[in-house]
Amino acid sequence: MAKPRILIVDDEPDLVELIELTLSRMDLTSAAAYTLADARKQLQSGSFELCLCDMRLPDGDGLDLLEWAQTHKPTLPLAIITAHGNVETAVRALKGGAFDFVSKPLDLGVLRRLVMRALKISDAPSANSATLRGPLLLGDSAPMQQLRSMIARVGRSQAPVHIAGESGTGKELVARLIHQSGPRAEGPFTAVNCGAIPSELMESEFFGHKRGSFTGAVSDSRGLLQSSEGGTLFLDEVADLPLHMQVKLLRVIQEKSVRPIGESQEVPLDIRVLSATHRDLRALVAEGRFREDLYYRINVIELKVPALRERPGDIRELAEHLLERLAQRAGTTTPLLTTAALQALQAHGFPGNVRELENSLERAFTLSDGQQIDTGDLQLRTDGSEDDDGGDDLDDQLSSVERDAIVRALQQSRYNKTAAAKLLGISFRTLRYRIKKLGIE
Repeated sequence: MAKPRILIVDDEPDLVELIELTLSRMDLTSAAAYTLADARKQLQSGSFELCLCDMRLPDGDGLDLLEWAQTHKPTLPLAIITAHGNVETAVRALKGGAFDFVSKPLDLGVLRRLVMRALKISDAPSANSATLRGPLLLGDSAPMQQLRSMIARVGRSQAPVHIAGESGTGKELVARLIHQSGPRAEGPFTAVNCGAIPSELMESEFFGHKRGSFTGAVSDSRGLLQSSEGGTLFLDEVADLPLHMQVKLLRVIQEKSVRPIGESQEVPLDIRVLSATHRDLRALVAEGRFREDLYYRINVIELKVPALRERPGDIRELAEHLLERLAQRAGTTTPLLTTAALQALQAHGFPGNVRELENSLERAFTLSDGQQIDTGDLQLRTDGSEDDDGGDDLDDQLSSVERDAIVRALQQSRYNKTAAAKLLGISFRTLRYRIKKLGIE
């Protein structure tokens, strides 16, 4: 079997020699090009699994070769070699479709990890919208086909991706699919809700700490960043990060290293950062509540997850899948969704998106007779149907009456739920749902 071959494009002979030596020790073969024209010629005539290209060349720059490769060699991973600290260039390269970047002076450990990730892409079957379609990402509407296509494309890159979308659209699911379709699939996927960590504990949770570095640090902790080593860190609700943490996170992303609390030295870090929020980050930047430099660093590629109301044609498939899953859990047959019920679902706005659809179907599944689900079982709220002032008090009173009636029926039937349901004139499944909803022990 032929060894993987890498093309090195750089006009510095010493650097080319260093990279060639590093690759040979990895049991890989390489070829060198010292100009942009020579690189194009070799890429067209030869077969390569990776191209490492310097940003500055005698007859152009790395972005020129990147643009050419997008048309002529779209499946070839191309990584850019940039000057140290030139973040703007790195971001431009990633936006242009570069697989990744490495800074001068070269850190050989970083270079080796980059090469191995790129070779995993070459070895793996290409991800596409067809392979990404399944129980996790249902729907054949145009927005969903476009979303799957984007996931397949960004999965091959190491660029930071920001996933925008309303609550309940499945942003974490999209992040997991990006992770699974890329070269880090075998590494850890760490999902963090940035709004769920207390501000005073955030630095320790993210960066880890050394034993004895502060009161309560009874043992060493790797932290979320180091725990994601070799994999993906997903920052959900990234807009909730306080400003002091935004500064620290920006440095981690730029320097690819982390210093745990109490440690004197930084530790190299090899992770891909994905982020998401339902809020408008651009507006938060304008208001001074989110750092502009961090925004541009995590938002190299933006991926929009469509709201459910933007793809009503997918509701039937989603509903049937969710009902089938509910029936499997309950050990019963899957109820049928009537035409009227389906039309009601498709006409509903679903501000809570897929999460709201799932909750509505779970309630309907519980309250129905088990054979079919009709509009009355769905109990969908129409726009503007929210209770007026005092409505909560009425709900509390009704719940109290309902609770008392169920408790009396359970006592009369000696806590036999089947008998209690008959006394109340409701189905066993409805009684079980009401007991759970009202918190009756």
